Amino acid sequence: MSFLSTFRREWMASPRADILAGIVVALALIPEAIGFSIIAGVDPRVGLYASFSIAVIIALVGGRPGMISAATAAVAVLVAPLVKAHGVDYLFAATVLMGIIQVLAGFLRLDLLMQYVSRSVVTGFVNALAILIFIAQLPQLIDVTWVTYVMVAGGLAVIYLFPRLTKAVPSPLVAIIVLTVISIFGGLHVNTVGDMGKLPSSLPVFLIPNVPFSFETLRIILPYSLTMAAVGLLESMMTAQIVDDLTDTPSDKRRECKGQGIANFVTGFFGGMGGCAMIGQSVINVKSGGSTRLSTFVAGSFLLFLIVVLGPLVAKIPMPALVAVMIMVSIGTFNWGSIRNLRSHPWQSSVVMVATVVVVVWTHDLARGVLVGVLLSGVFFAGKVRRLFEVSASLSPDGRTRTYRYAGQVFFASTGRFAEAIDFKEAVDRVVLDVSAAHFWDISAVGALDKVVIKLRRAGVAVEVIGLNEASATMIGRFAVHDKAGAAAKPAGH
Repeated sequence: MSFLSTFRREWMASPRADILAGIVVALALIPEAIGFSIIAGVDPRVGLYASFSIAVIIALVGGRPGMISAATAAVAVLVAPLVKAHGVDYLFAATVLMGIIQVLAGFLRLDLLMQYVSRSVVTGFVNALAILIFIAQLPQLIDVTWVTYVMVAGGLAVIYLFPRLTKAVPSPLVAIIVLTVISIFGGLHVNTVGDMGKLPSSLPVFLIPNVPFSFETLRIILPYSLTMAAVGLLESMMTAQIVDDLTDTPSDKRRECKGQGIANFVTGFFGGMGGCAMIGQSVINVKSGGSTRLSTFVAGSFLLFLIVVLGPLVAKIPMPALVAVMIMVSIGTFNWGSIRNLRSHPWQSSVVMVATVVVVVWTHDLARGVLVGVLLSGVFFAGKVRRLFEVSASLSPDGRTRTYRYAGQVFFASTGRFAEAIDFKEAVDRVVLDVSAAHFWDISAVGALDKVVIKLRRAGVAVEVIGLNEASATMIGRFAVHDKAGAAAKPAGH
């Protein structure tokens, strides 16, 4: 595919829709970036500069067109102790190192770990994030005047009803503009963007973090950088998968890993904190018509334009307008079908999904929730495969030979049943272990075979293993000890 055709597909497929969607996302990023800066214990400009830098760079080097990356709460929570103990320059240094680690992760193909994240975990992740997005809006809905509630309701009405008139302009953008005009000219007393924190009035500048270049500095920032990199990649890979599903298009996860690393590496030199993909803003972008890199680039660049050039005007945007947009995102993000599926889907899948939701919402830690979901999925899968393992036995007419026929997967979860099937006290001269319908997966399986063969031989019983497939025979040939003691192990067909 030529460069020109790739450029058209990834940048200019629908420029008008992408530009308008990028504007909506830029407006939604401002209060989020300020809020995340407060969480991290830094000046609002750190989060705003990071959101601009990461969004623009990821548009150029990322692997998922249309996905929005910026400063995030997941990373902000992690770095708060570092900032408190050592200062903001150590945060910038940790962000640079975070980027290097993520680039290395891309080269090491750690994106392939997403293959072990089940659909139930992804659904739980999405539902938990939708709940967290809604919970994050509650501070703007508590101890406020009735006008705030009216404006939020009005914003939601515009968001859901305006598309019936036309879809030429994203309804969230219309809602923000309409409510801002009403708030300014109506003199309404509601919280505004300016109340969240002071907006910067200058462009970010290149700077080298003012920290000693020593092993002591590395010792301080490395644990934070590793955690930031892991959480950032996890959230980015999960968000990329969700956007893949929303747009029914594939993405290059390996390139996304490297792109996230490059974006964070550069951002650390421009006075920004680390970040990653944002599912809320990505959903806003997609639902507003953004589907290419142009929408992500516009979101980042227009964000900088808003805060530097139009700062006084942006400060007057009423928070109820942005709350309405985020509530729309929360409603649209939640997988409502998953509630109906609780009865029809296997109970194990439902448990994994619910557990992921509960852990994420309880801890506000996406990584912990996904880890719990993946571990539960693994446990349930191992149990399911274990139940597929069967053993049958038959005795020869002369009563001298017992044959055990194994069928299924022999691995760490089924090795107990492999040995339990053997009657070691039975008075027979010969035992045949027929594994032609079985497969040995790991050294636990090899160890189980060793245990059975050696124990029978010690009892004076001749043992023959037949039907080994080529892969199993190779593994047993390398790791088993009973062969070395002289027991026969014949591959299939012998």
